[in-house]
Amino acid sequence: MTDLNGPEITRLLRAARSGDPSVQERLLELVYDRLHGIAARLFVGQPLGVTLQPTALVHEAWLKLEANDGEFNDRQHFFLVAARAMRNVLADAARRRNSQSRGDGASRVPLEDVLSLAVDDGSALDALVLEEGLTELERLNVVHARLVELRVFAGMTALEAGQALQLKPSEVESAWAMAKAWLRRRWSQS
Repeated sequence: MTDLNGPEITRLLRAARSGDPSVQERLLELVYDRLHGIAARLFVGQPLGVTLQPTALVHEAWLKLEANDGEFNDRQHFFLVAARAMRNVLADAARRRNSQSRGDGASRVPLEDVLSLAVDDGSALDALVLEEGLTELERLNVVHARLVELRVFAGMTALEAGQALQLKPSEVESAWAMAKAWLRRRWSQS
Protein backbone atom coordinates (compact mmCIF):
# COMPACT_ATOMS: atom_id res chain seq x y z
CA MET A 1 0.00 0.00 0.00
CA THR A 2 1.28 3.44 -0.92
CA ASP A 3 2.08 5.96 1.78
CA LEU A 4 -0.44 8.72 1.08
CA ASN A 5 1.65 11.07 3.20
CA GLY A 6 4.76 10.46 1.13
CA PRO A 7 6.25 12.78 -1.47
CA GLU A 8 5.22 10.68 -4.48
CA ILE A 9 1.69 12.11 -4.63
CA THR A 10 2.98 15.68 -4.46
CA ARG A 11 5.55 14.87 -7.16
CA LEU A 12 2.84 13.40 -9.41
CA LEU A 13 0.55 16.36 -8.81
CA ARG A 14 3.29 18.70 -9.97
CA ALA A 15 4.02 16.49 -12.98
CA ALA A 16 0.30 16.35 -13.85
CA ARG A 17 0.41 20.02 -14.77
CA SER A 18 2.19 18.96 -17.96
CA GLY A 19 -1.00 17.22 -19.10
CA ASP A 20 0.63 13.79 -19.42
CA PRO A 21 -2.24 11.25 -19.16
CA SER A 22 0.10 8.57 -17.76
CA VAL A 23 0.76 10.81 -14.75
CA GLN A 24 -3.00 11.17 -14.17
CA GLU A 25 -3.39 7.38 -14.39
CA ARG A 26 -0.59 6.78 -11.88
CA LEU A 27 -2.07 9.37 -9.52
CA LEU A 28 -5.47 7.70 -9.72
CA GLU A 29 -3.85 4.33 -8.94
CA LEU A 30 -2.26 5.80 -5.81
CA VAL A 31 -5.33 7.53 -4.38
CA TYR A 32 -8.18 5.36 -5.66
CA ASP A 33 -8.29 2.93 -2.74
CA ARG A 34 -8.39 5.74 -0.19
CA LEU A 35 -11.11 7.64 -2.07
CA HIS A 36 -13.13 4.45 -2.57
CA GLY A 37 -12.81 3.54 1.12
CA ILE A 38 -14.11 6.96 2.12
CA ALA A 39 -16.99 6.66 -0.36
CA ALA A 40 -17.86 3.17 0.88
CA ARG A 41 -18.09 4.40 4.49
CA LEU A 42 -20.37 7.22 3.35
CA PHE A 43 -22.73 4.67 1.76
CA VAL A 44 -23.04 2.22 4.66
CA GLY A 45 -26.73 1.84 5.45
CA GLN A 46 -28.01 3.57 2.32
CA PRO A 47 -31.34 2.26 1.01
CA LEU A 48 -31.06 -0.25 -1.82
CA GLY A 49 -32.76 2.18 -4.20
CA VAL A 50 -29.90 4.67 -4.01
CA THR A 51 -28.51 4.76 -7.53
CA LEU A 52 -25.20 6.45 -6.73
CA GLN A 53 -22.74 3.93 -5.33
CA PRO A 54 -19.22 4.34 -3.92
CA THR A 55 -17.47 3.54 -7.21
CA ALA A 56 -19.68 6.01 -9.09
CA LEU A 57 -19.04 8.65 -6.42
CA VAL A 58 -15.28 8.25 -6.78
CA HIS A 59 -15.50 8.35 -10.58
CA GLU A 60 -17.69 11.46 -10.63
CA ALA A 61 -15.43 13.16 -8.09
CA TRP A 62 -12.39 12.19 -10.17
CA LEU A 63 -13.94 13.84 -13.24
CA LYS A 64 -14.30 17.03 -11.22
CA LEU A 65 -10.67 16.72 -10.09
CA GLU A 66 -9.47 16.24 -13.67
CA ALA A 67 -11.35 19.38 -14.66
CA ASN A 68 -9.07 21.22 -12.23
CA ASP A 69 -6.27 20.78 -14.82
CA GLY A 70 -3.75 19.53 -12.29
CA GLU A 71 -3.64 22.82 -10.40
CA PHE A 72 -2.88 21.30 -7.00
CA ASN A 73 -0.19 22.71 -4.73
CA ASP A 74 0.46 19.46 -2.86
CA ARG A 75 -1.27 16.30 -1.60
CA GLN A 76 -3.11 18.21 1.12
CA HIS A 77 -4.55 20.62 -1.42
CA PHE A 78 -5.48 17.67 -3.63
CA PHE A 79 -7.39 15.93 -0.81
CA LEU A 80 -9.07 19.21 0.13
CA VAL A 81 -10.35 19.56 -3.45
CA ALA A 82 -11.23 15.84 -3.53
CA ALA A 83 -13.29 16.24 -0.35
CA ARG A 84 -15.16 19.17 -1.88
CA ALA A 85 -15.77 17.20 -5.08
CA MET A 86 -17.16 14.19 -3.18
CA ARG A 87 -19.32 16.46 -1.04
CA ASN A 88 -20.74 18.19 -4.13
CA VAL A 89 -21.43 14.92 -5.95
CA LEU A 90 -23.23 13.49 -2.91
CA ALA A 91 -25.27 16.64 -2.36
CA ASP A 92 -26.25 16.84 -6.05
CA ALA A 93 -27.31 13.18 -6.04
CA ALA A 94 -29.36 13.72 -2.87
CA ARG A 95 -31.07 16.75 -4.41
CA ARG A 96 -31.96 14.77 -7.53
CA ARG A 97 -33.24 11.87 -5.45
CA ASN A 98 -35.30 14.17 -3.22
CA SER A 99 -36.78 16.02 -6.18
CA GLN A 100 -37.94 12.71 -7.66
CA SER A 101 -39.37 11.19 -4.51
CA ARG A 102 -40.09 12.81 -1.17
CA GLY A 103 -40.29 10.81 2.07
CA ASP A 104 -38.77 7.51 0.91
CA GLY A 105 -38.65 6.25 4.50
CA ALA A 106 -34.91 6.70 5.01
CA SER A 107 -34.08 7.51 8.59
CA ARG A 108 -31.45 10.03 9.59
CA VAL A 109 -28.11 9.08 10.99
CA PRO A 110 -27.12 10.69 14.28
CA LEU A 111 -24.60 13.48 13.71
CA GLU A 112 -21.92 11.73 15.76
CA ASP A 113 -22.16 8.76 13.39
CA VAL A 114 -21.88 10.97 10.32
CA LEU A 115 -18.90 12.84 11.72
CA SER A 116 -17.10 9.68 12.71
CA LEU A 117 -18.15 7.82 9.56
CA ALA A 118 -19.32 5.05 11.87
CA VAL A 119 -22.72 4.54 10.32
CA ASP A 120 -23.66 1.01 11.23
CA ASP A 121 -27.29 1.10 12.33
CA GLY A 122 -28.83 0.57 8.88
CA SER A 123 -29.93 4.16 8.47
CA ALA A 124 -29.12 6.50 5.60
CA LEU A 125 -26.82 9.47 5.61
CA ASP A 126 -28.90 12.59 5.14
CA ALA A 127 -26.50 14.20 2.69
CA LEU A 128 -28.72 17.23 2.13
CA VAL A 129 -28.99 18.08 5.81
CA LEU A 130 -25.21 17.75 6.14
CA GLU A 131 -24.68 19.85 2.99
CA GLU A 132 -27.02 22.59 4.22
CA GLY A 133 -25.37 22.58 7.63
CA LEU A 134 -21.88 22.80 6.14
CA THR A 135 -22.94 25.59 3.80
CA GLU A 136 -24.25 27.59 6.76
CA LEU A 137 -21.16 26.78 8.82
CA GLU A 138 -18.95 28.02 5.95
CA ARG A 139 -20.61 31.42 6.21
CA LEU A 140 -19.86 31.54 9.93
CA ASN A 141 -16.44 29.90 10.05
CA VAL A 142 -14.72 28.59 6.93
CA VAL A 143 -12.00 26.79 8.87
CA HIS A 144 -14.52 24.80 10.92
CA ALA A 145 -16.43 23.83 7.77
CA ARG A 146 -13.21 22.77 5.99
CA LEU A 147 -12.22 20.70 9.01
CA VAL A 148 -15.51 18.79 8.90
CA GLU A 149 -15.23 18.44 5.14
CA LEU A 150 -11.72 16.99 5.37
CA ARG A 151 -12.62 14.61 8.18
CA VAL A 152 -15.89 13.37 6.64
CA PHE A 153 -15.33 13.57 2.88
CA ALA A 154 -11.56 13.13 2.61
CA GLY A 155 -11.28 10.65 5.49
CA MET A 156 -8.44 12.56 7.11
CA THR A 157 -7.52 12.15 10.73
CA ALA A 158 -7.66 15.20 12.96
CA LEU A 159 -3.88 15.51 12.67
CA GLU A 160 -3.91 15.30 8.84
CA ALA A 161 -6.77 17.77 8.54
CA GLY A 162 -5.03 20.13 10.93
CA GLN A 163 -1.87 19.98 8.86
CA ALA A 164 -3.84 20.62 5.67
CA LEU A 165 -5.44 23.66 7.29
CA GLN A 166 -2.20 24.73 8.98
CA LEU A 167 -3.68 24.47 12.48
CA LYS A 168 -1.96 23.53 15.71
CA PRO A 169 -3.26 20.33 17.37
CA SER A 170 -4.94 22.35 20.13
CA GLU A 171 -6.66 24.50 17.48
CA VAL A 172 -7.86 21.38 15.66
CA GLU A 173 -9.30 19.92 18.85
CA SER A 174 -11.11 23.16 19.67
CA ALA A 175 -12.36 23.71 16.11
CA TRP A 176 -13.58 20.11 15.83
CA ALA A 177 -15.51 20.35 19.11
CA MET A 178 -17.07 23.67 18.12
CA ALA A 179 -17.98 22.48 14.61
CA LYS A 180 -19.60 19.33 15.97
CA ALA A 181 -21.56 21.31 18.56
CA TRP A 182 -22.76 23.81 15.96
CA LEU A 183 -23.75 21.06 13.50
CA ARG A 184 -25.42 19.06 16.27
CA ARG A 185 -27.58 22.08 17.12
CA ARG A 186 -28.31 22.72 13.43
CA TRP A 187 -29.04 19.02 12.87
CA SER A 188 -31.55 18.91 15.74
CA GLN A 189 -33.45 21.86 14.22
CA SER A 190 -33.95 20.05 10.89
